[in-house]
Amino acid sequence: MLFLDFRYQDVRCREQTTLTDTAANRKRLQKVLDRIEADIAAGTFDYRRFFPGSKNAAKFDPAPGGMVGSATAAVVALPSAAASVPSTPLFKDFAETWYAEKEVEWRRSYRTTIRRELDRALIPKFGEKEVGQISKADVLAYRAELGKATAKGKQSKLSAARINKMLNPLRQILNEAADRFDFRTPFDSVKQLKTKRTDVDPFTLAEVKQVLDTVRPDFKHYFTVRFFTGMRTGEIDGLQWKYVDFENRLILVRETVVGGEEEYTKTDGSQRDIQMSQLVFDALKAQFEATGKLSKFVFCNRLGTPLDHKNVTNRVWYPLLRHLNLKKRRPYQCRHTAATLWLASGEAPEWIARQLGHTTTEMLFRVYSRYVPNLTRRDGSAFERLITQTLGTTLPVKTGQDENTVPETESVAEQADEGEHHD
Repeated sequence: MLFLDFRYQDVRCREQTTLTDTAANRKRLQKVLDRIEADIAAGTFDYRRFFPGSKNAAKFDPAPGGMVGSATAAVVALPSAAASVPSTPLFKDFAETWYAEKEVEWRRSYRTTIRRELDRALIPKFGEKEVGQISKADVLAYRAELGKATAKGKQSKLSAARINKMLNPLRQILNEAADRFDFRTPFDSVKQLKTKRTDVDPFTLAEVKQVLDTVRPDFKHYFTVRFFTGMRTGEIDGLQWKYVDFENRLILVRETVVGGEEEYTKTDGSQRDIQMSQLVFDALKAQFEATGKLSKFVFCNRLGTPLDHKNVTNRVWYPLLRHLNLKKRRPYQCRHTAATLWLASGEAPEWIARQLGHTTTEMLFRVYSRYVPNLTRRDGSAFERLITQTLGTTLPVKTGQDENTVPETESVAEQADEGEHHD
């Protein structure tokens, strides 16, 4: 480890750092040394300001004015067994400070998640170490340990996405500590683990019909709204009657329910107005007869409180899919189903993005576009028909098909209507 060796007021001073002996760290420490020498030369050196945790600082209190020490100093490498002078707080103390400062920015559910990670994993693992002494090797060793751990309630190992999520609080804490106490963060050049891209797996219209025809009557309206509005789980569970505008046929997404608590929506962009189709309008009208006087929530239990999504998933959703011999999929696939059906029907992408709570169409095309051909035309015939109608030319057809020539006398308006219909 590197340490500083200099003379001040004819006293030889040595101050240990937590920096390993590398060229980059020597360069960083040399800058500190240059500032010390400049202050000594100017008679303004304040020992305690540079080394607040040092035992040597007391020797120079109060700081003598105008006394100049020698400018002779060096950056030296100590044997690894050398004693280290504490210069940064313990991880457990700084983690609590960081949490107290940041929690005001977070949603309640996220605060709960971070608190759980600190108490169950990070503080037991790193609590007694100084934040400045936690090395890159420590971080990588902890990540490797997580890679061998088994997921709760499962026999499989923790996924890369889960490991990244567990490491994020540690990354934030150490990065903040490095910024405050001027040391190199051990997360420097430690990248996130690569995660597998999660493919969406929407239901077909035939499967949707199967589900709605078979599901328990008290959940038919719930899943009808899920399938044809694209609402997230927390959004539909937190939907209140005051946000259902029957007159204008709008569902106002303003709040969500997470862990049984009402919260702000996932993002500002999630605040939106969803247009009701006739199917959704009828379902909500029927639901009002069931729960309109029982609870402020549209979908609720017998006590009038929001549905427990885990209970619905495990006791209603998965048993229903097994009964219908359908592939096991999370209820969230109802949202993906709505998106792909809207795209397949030819709705404007900008409108679909707004219905889903996306600020742009980028995610729409990146996530869902590959499903559109599977739900509509797959042979390019719509494009060929448009070109034929516009240019009045018979194009070559595929093997096994009869030639079709669109009359050139067809009006431009009729051509436009035909193209819009098939698009």
